Amino acid sequence: MPTVAIRIPQLGEGLQESLVIELFKNAGDQVKRDEPLYAMETDKGTMDIESPYDGVLTEWLVEEGTVHKIGAAIAHMEVADGVEEMAAGHGPPEPSAATPATATPAAAPAAEKTAAAGRNRAIPPRTRRYLREKGLVDVADQIPAAGNKLTPEDIDAYLASGGGTKDESATETATELGPFTDDGLSKNQQRLNYRMVRGIQLCVPVAASLDVDFTAIEKARSQLKANLGDDAPSSLIMVLWCITRAIERHPAFRSTLVDEGRVRRTFDHVNLGIAVALPDDVLLTAVVADADTLSWSDFPAAVARQVELARGGEDQANAATTLSVSNIGSLGLRAGVAAVVPPAMGTITLGRIFQRAVPDGDSYRFTPTATFTLTFDHRVANGAGAASFLQELDREIREFTLPT
Repeated sequence: MPTVAIRIPQLGEGLQESLVIELFKNAGDQVKRDEPLYAMETDKGTMDIESPYDGVLTEWLVEEGTVHKIGAAIAHMEVADGVEEMAAGHGPPEPSAATPATATPAAAPAAEKTAAAGRNRAIPPRTRRYLREKGLVDVADQIPAAGNKLTPEDIDAYLASGGGTKDESATETATELGPFTDDGLSKNQQRLNYRMVRGIQLCVPVAASLDVDFTAIEKARSQLKANLGDDAPSSLIMVLWCITRAIERHPAFRSTLVDEGRVRRTFDHVNLGIAVALPDDVLLTAVVADADTLSWSDFPAAVARQVELARGGEDQANAATTLSVSNIGSLGLRAGVAAVVPPAMGTITLGRIFQRAVPDGDSYRFTPTATFTLTFDHRVANGAGAASFLQELDREIREFTLPT
């Protein structure tokens, strides 16, 4: 049976790459045409991609959570005789009529023979790893092989001949800059980078900031500490509670744009994102789903549970995570402007607490204060709406009392 490549389809004008979210099938599975094969995330959102063929999936060329160019080969499938491989961006081909036994087959062009040989040959796991190291997975079909299996030696020969990304400029750079090491990015970082780049392409970011009096928060924290000791919820938990209340009252901040920006989708409940920093500068997002429906007694445990999952490597952001919170104060920073990472419409940074001088008659008094900076997508909320949201948050924190 012939083998064809499954390629990432072109689903919109100008689309250049996509993020593979989930693989639904395993190597060796029988797959029906139009059966969901994998899920990918693009500028248009997350969608299931259906198989263009009937056949047997022989291997995946990619991993979940990785970013690939449109048209890249991501899997191989055995199909029936006569089925031709479809090009990226085109509909699935119909099987061609069987060639009569008496007919003389036309000679295939040399380039087509080479491509077909590349698709049908085996790529051992060791070679697959080497392809990933060299960033050549997407062009594996184009690399000539000395035998019926592609080997690392074939890849080295391809690079030495000027193929792929290794060209004379790489040698020139090495000569100019001295020795260096290229390390592949983790899947989590690839996913974050993809979404940030997408954010630059889609989002119109605007930032606004406000200094907020933390006196009530510190008073409540002292009260809890006296009653519960080390089990008392942190000041951050109280701030997250206040942010949840503000989002609850401002629908734009639990909204996102769909249908290529023509429709604003507003979620009924608050799905609060919390940025979690891990060792080696890894950043994931914990999400407290339906945070506005939780009681005060349940809220701290829910936050702790989701943060712990993120620390274990689980990134929980999805299309319903409209606003995320980054506690940069824990890193010693007083203020900062965060990126907006789709699918979120905004990010709040919380700076470290400092003593602010406030006029008090002929002198000054000092109050514990933190700077909140809101970066938001101007397509979803306007300046007046953002100011109203920040003022609501300021009021929630200044007037905070322990919920009963």
